[in-house]
Amino acid sequence: MAASVRTCTEASFPAPLINDADDLVFGRAARPLTCGLGLSIGAGEVHPEINFTLPPMLLIPETWPAARGIYEETVAALLGRARALGLGGLMVEFEHLPPMTAEPAWGAELTRVLKEQLCAANGRWQLRAALRVTIVDLRDGERPPRRRGGEAWEQMRSALEACAAAGADVLSIESTGGKEVHDAALMRADLAGIVLALGVLAPADMRWLWDQIVAVAGARGVVAGGDSACGFANTAMQLAGKRMLPDVLAGLVRAMASVRSLVAFERGATGPSKDCAYEGPVLKAITGRPISMEGRSAACAHLSPVGNIAAAMADLWSNESVPAVPLLSGPAPVASLESLAYDCRLMNVALAGGRERLLRDFHVASDTPHSAQAALLSPEATIEIARAIVAERGPYPRVLAAGRVALERLARLLAADALRLDAAERRWLDRLRREFEQLPRDAEQLVALAAPRYGELYEPDEYSAID
Repeated sequence: MAASVRTCTEASFPAPLINDADDLVFGRAARPLTCGLGLSIGAGEVHPEINFTLPPMLLIPETWPAARGIYEETVAALLGRARALGLGGLMVEFEHLPPMTAEPAWGAELTRVLKEQLCAANGRWQLRAALRVTIVDLRDGERPPRRRGGEAWEQMRSALEACAAAGADVLSIESTGGKEVHDAALMRADLAGIVLALGVLAPADMRWLWDQIVAVAGARGVVAGGDSACGFANTAMQLAGKRMLPDVLAGLVRAMASVRSLVAFERGATGPSKDCAYEGPVLKAITGRPISMEGRSAACAHLSPVGNIAAAMADLWSNESVPAVPLLSGPAPVASLESLAYDCRLMNVALAGGRERLLRDFHVASDTPHSAQAALLSPEATIEIARAIVAERGPYPRVLAAGRVALERLARLLAADALRLDAAERRWLDRLRREFEQLPRDAEQLVALAAPRYGELYEPDEYSAID
């Protein structure tokens, strides 16, 4: 069994480290990070973060040599294009497929393949680079999920240790604690269930899980990066994009989900946060740590209403992921890297010329009128949500504070004609504001209220308190 003893004191954030919207810009973090082969993040430049995956194929022992070959060929092509583009810095993310975490030796082997080529590029032409390895949260395979032990967790722990030993510079995960309740509540647009997941269950799991990740990273001398509310807020974003949920609800979920992602930093993560964590700006404001973001140049992976504004505060600019398939120009990952590189060039020229706020504000203004989700990602909204979160103690009060601020801000923007919402979205905003004020102010009361609908979906002992 993994150790449950804390290895460091919980970080405290009594106020946002970046407390002024003017200081919240791309390429600059209050607490920059240098990792891997000399890659500095948040120190005055934006770097691409490239992520690729296999084309559709069965991943079994018989196909493993072919899979390894695809990774070798793809990273070589990526590095060749990086050199041609004159990139000075690059983050490569190796995001596991489930079998790569379930078979830790597979994930470690590919980690070694990728890191060896990054080291070679660093030696040949001084590319500053780092390798992020993101394992899969396998714990949802059992119902109700077993969160704090069992075979799935042991595979995850072994994968973390093996990849760290094989050359990972940054360890990350997209964890899913509380998702078993959140998915059901989201499909019902049930605010009580959503808040139970985001304000009670997910933070409790994050405390336990990130203690384990930070311990592994510390023992191996690598960086504990960050988490993502992908399974919560990105699920809401995609459902809203298909008009299966209101956009205002997706925006509310994103604001509240910042609280569970912050827990990783409270337990010792240092960033860069995950690219698919669109709550990253709030994390950057509170902790000062650098963040990775994805937007228009991640359209190869998914669509979103925040393609430009996502770049406004990014320190790494990511494509999310793309399969290694051929395009007219060349391999899809290479084409994706080129898009990222040109975006980063533009941002870095703005930084060098002191015009970063102007470019940032163009990114913001081009998206905010069109979506509630975008409106809640502006620097001003980010600071307002960040302040509300740190003013409270405990995840449940923080989720209530973040949600209340988000709903009030949307109502103000709507009244000022700064946000375009159709009649249905306006009705949903009014409904959510009414329902939000009816939520219990005590977490135990909420648990009791939601028990008839969601009590059978999770095991309370798997979410017990962690000091």
